[in-house]
Amino acid sequence: MAVAFVSLLLLSNVTATKLIGINVGVTTLVFDGGAILFPLTYIIGDVLAEVYGFIRARRVIILGFVFSIAAAIVFWIVGILPPADGYRNQEAFIAVLGFVPRIVTASVLAYLAGQLLNSWVLVAIKQKWGEQHLWVRLIGSTLVGEFADTLLFCTVAFYGVITGAEFFNYLLVGYAYKVLVEILLLPLTYPTIALVKKIEGVKRIRPESHEGGGTSEQHD
Repeated sequence: MAVAFVSLLLLSNVTATKLIGINVGVTTLVFDGGAILFPLTYIIGDVLAEVYGFIRARRVIILGFVFSIAAAIVFWIVGILPPADGYRNQEAFIAVLGFVPRIVTASVLAYLAGQLLNSWVLVAIKQKWGEQHLWVRLIGSTLVGEFADTLLFCTVAFYGVITGAEFFNYLLVGYAYKVLVEILLLPLTYPTIALVKKIEGVKRIRPESHEGGGTSEQHD
């Protein structure tokens, strides 16, 4: 799950460099390419937090942060190195993968805030209500985490770059879409959590004794 989480995050960061506009009747829905896969990182984050607790979920989130920074540095190094004589795609490479400080800053800030809030809220609700109301934990944590993520990324990356109306369209469409994906995939998230708990031999929930709060699982 950690590998899938980091892979989806890196793919989303690359595809987020393109803004997409789809005409729907009299309006145009604006969103970035990262929206296609990025909601899946929140579903995996939910599974991690639900099964392993906040501290272990946080480790995976930090791992994703480190590799996001590493990817940005590698893209930057490759971009500034001189192209070979026969290579004709330097400008295209820079346009898609070039180091753009504003985009990288937006991505890492939004990612950290959104994913940590998502995991923290899920675990906090679980501490209050126990194992009941899983759907409340999954949707509630997504509402908070995705809002922070979408607001930070859209504001830092594109505020002032696109017009006011386009910006709010981008913000609202992106947020609504991500939350909707979480809701639609609940029928898959439930059995996934149950399967992972079964594989891990989870017996019960107990409070974590480490700093950071959250819950951890009792395993066989």
